[in-house]
Amino acid sequence: MSNPRIGFYPGTFDPVTFGHLDVIDRAAAIFDHLVVGVAVNEDKKPFLTLEERIMLVRQEVARLPHGGRISVLGFDTLLVDAVHQAGAGTVVRGLRSAGDFDFETQLSGALRRLAPEIETVFLLASERHRTTASRIVKEIARLGGNISPFVSAEVAQMILSKLKRHPT
Repeated sequence: MSNPRIGFYPGTFDPVTFGHLDVIDRAAAIFDHLVVGVAVNEDKKPFLTLEERIMLVRQEVARLPHGGRISVLGFDTLLVDAVHQAGAGTVVRGLRSAGDFDFETQLSGALRRLAPEIETVFLLASERHRTTASRIVKEIARLGGNISPFVSAEVAQMILSKLKRHPT
């Protein structure tokens, strides 16, 4: 059964950024429990493995003020199925721009048709994180730039280590 006091925040988190963590912590303050769902999503061709992404998200959320109310799991199913499996009743989505809003309204409309009992809420990214996107972080890293303004030292180390093993 779905519980509206349990939120589900899905994403690929490739890698998890300070922007993601901002939304996660703010959502965890709103819900009794927040499940962060790390999606397989091969269409995005993730740089990090699912296991690496789950491990990094767990490591990062453990440090958040509301970390005790957050769990992390991987999923390779329809979002609606993952939400049901987690017992959540609300999907949380972060918005950075008008472009995000257009995509997210389409996604929430599809979710509503598949599972009308699941609500979607949008959290506007904090101003300092509105330009942070995982794809941009990876590109900066590939080109030798400093990614420390966007990710923790541990996440940066994982990215840079993988780039050394698998140069692009």
